[in-house]
Amino acid sequence: MKDPLFEPITINGLEVKNRICLPAMHLNMASDFIPQDRMIAFYAERAKGGAGMIVVGYSTVNELAGNPSCLGAHSDDFIPGLKKLSRAIRENGARASIQLNHSGRYNHSLLLNGQQPVAPSAVASRLTRETPRELEYEEIKQTVKDFASAAARGVEAGFNAVEVLAGTGYLISEFLSKVTNQRTDEYGGSFDNRMRFGVEVARAVKAAVGPDFPLIFRINGNEFMPGGLRRDQLILFARRLVEQGVDGLCVNVGWHEARVPQILAEVPRGAFAYLARGIKESVDVPVIASHRINDPETARDMLSDSMCDMVAMGRALIADPYLPEKARTGKGRDIVHCVACAQGCFDKVATLAPVECLCNPLAGYEQTRCLKNTATPKKIMVVGGGPAGLSAAAAAAQRGHKVSLYEQSHVLGGQLLLAGAPPGRDEFVELAQDLTRQAEIHGVDIHLGASVDAALIEKESPDEVIVATGAIPLALPLEGADLPHVVQAWDILAGKARTGRRVVIIGGGAVGIETALFLAEKGTVSPEVLKFLLVHQAEPVEDLFDLATKGSKHVVVIEMEDAVGRDFGKSTRWAMMADVKTAGIQLRTQTKAMAITENGLRVESPEGTKDIAADTVVLAAGSKCYNPLGSYLKEKGIPCKVVGDARAIGRAMEAIHQGFLIGAEA
Repeated sequence: MKDPLFEPITINGLEVKNRICLPAMHLNMASDFIPQDRMIAFYAERAKGGAGMIVVGYSTVNELAGNPSCLGAHSDDFIPGLKKLSRAIRENGARASIQLNHSGRYNHSLLLNGQQPVAPSAVASRLTRETPRELEYEEIKQTVKDFASAAARGVEAGFNAVEVLAGTGYLISEFLSKVTNQRTDEYGGSFDNRMRFGVEVARAVKAAVGPDFPLIFRINGNEFMPGGLRRDQLILFARRLVEQGVDGLCVNVGWHEARVPQILAEVPRGAFAYLARGIKESVDVPVIASHRINDPETARDMLSDSMCDMVAMGRALIADPYLPEKARTGKGRDIVHCVACAQGCFDKVATLAPVECLCNPLAGYEQTRCLKNTATPKKIMVVGGGPAGLSAAAAAAQRGHKVSLYEQSHVLGGQLLLAGAPPGRDEFVELAQDLTRQAEIHGVDIHLGASVDAALIEKESPDEVIVATGAIPLALPLEGADLPHVVQAWDILAGKARTGRRVVIIGGGAVGIETALFLAEKGTVSPEVLKFLLVHQAEPVEDLFDLATKGSKHVVVIEMEDAVGRDFGKSTRWAMMADVKTAGIQLRTQTKAMAITENGLRVESPEGTKDIAADTVVLAAGSKCYNPLGSYLKEKGIPCKVVGDARAIGRAMEAIHQGFLIGAEA
């Protein structure tokens, strides 16, 4: 049977070797609108990895369309750099496409040398906290021409296709939506009028590139905005674009302001395939689905089930650029999957830093973090099988060292397994498995259930030891902390402890919030039961929502600071806090635990001292570095490096990158 993922596809005469597309993502790897070597290396690696088509961008169509960290297509001066980029992609086996865009009200005056961003109407952006200037009629006409001119430059630069971004809350979708378009001229009012700008852009770009050159539009399948466009309206827009000569459609979801998670771990894999299907069934051109497609099986199912014609795998190919080739050659087990944390891709970009990846320390560092074979192989002992230890072991082994990894428990992954316990976070458990597999692939000798002590080190006589023993939970010097109804959050997440109905959690950091969400899920109906009840109309929809979100436990989180969840990544935090609200978890900030009693917890807050009734008190007050071997190794003069939480408490991204760098230097 043929693999649907590796069937070629033709888009207006352009044959693409497989159904995998790397969609345009902002990388912050351009300077003064020119792609830097770092960007070219990033895309070249993904082309080598087997993606059928790579879309770069977005690229600016005029000076107000973006900022200097974007690719530029608004001047002939940028053609040489674009040629270099397209050549790197094509020569490494992929089709190259350039995405054009105008960010509209999503631009920042700070990045425009003080100029005011422009939009259809002067409607403030919740994303930028700025109010744009309304475009004049002639400016609209000129912007249409700008899109066409930029497209012509893309053709001249050697790209195989041009894509126009017409969704995500940028300029074209700002014209489409009543949320942002309050004009009273021919570009506002009725939906036909609001479509006019996008339709004119499609017509002008098609004329500029010619009838035989592939033109793709990336549009929303749903805006997920209050008062925004419905699915049926966006399907109508898709049809109208095809009438203008658009040869393919890539379907994404939501605006940046939307409150529906789009790229985070809680979004099920392939969740938005239904939006691509709705458009595919309404047009006669290839349709590309996108968002949360991070494994080949999900992609294959979507193609086989006629949900789409291609799949856009963006962050999946940041995490593992060789995902396509591994899938094609039957090595799917070797793939490192994106965990949808958004820490390295989205959060980094928001700080104007280049893209990185929690799962892949090489992403964005293709030129500078090359692993070279060692000329002097060593015997290296890695103590600890969490993310830092696994990363260090794999990197050191890949360099040619003889590496043995010792893990005290009977499973590898460390705190990744705890991070994967709350609802919608199981991707972290798979990451633990992926890192384990990478260690196995590179020949690491793994020992489980193995405690490392002086005797074992003396017996093994390693040339070097990498200590990755992680952290242990902090014990609170609190009256009553030794009572039988007091448990550690880590034990809850690891399934080693149970709680009563009323639970108070001390500590509102990431672990405390994750534990609260984990407990709040108890007693809710499963997805299977929910579908059964919905299909059979057994309960009103409002009741089903409550059954899916309101569990059987009453959970309270107390935190001394004035906010909770500060150690989450920015993208993850807002979604987690929304889930906290939905689940009915009570948050009490500026509240200090004073004593644990037999009946609950005594706290002090600006309102005074009071008791909170609880059947179980959970300690989630943080952790401390754990390195039981440091003194011994120093005393014996054994070369030693300490990584991850054993060195300094941090996030998984820091542990994995740190481990890789230590292994690479071994």
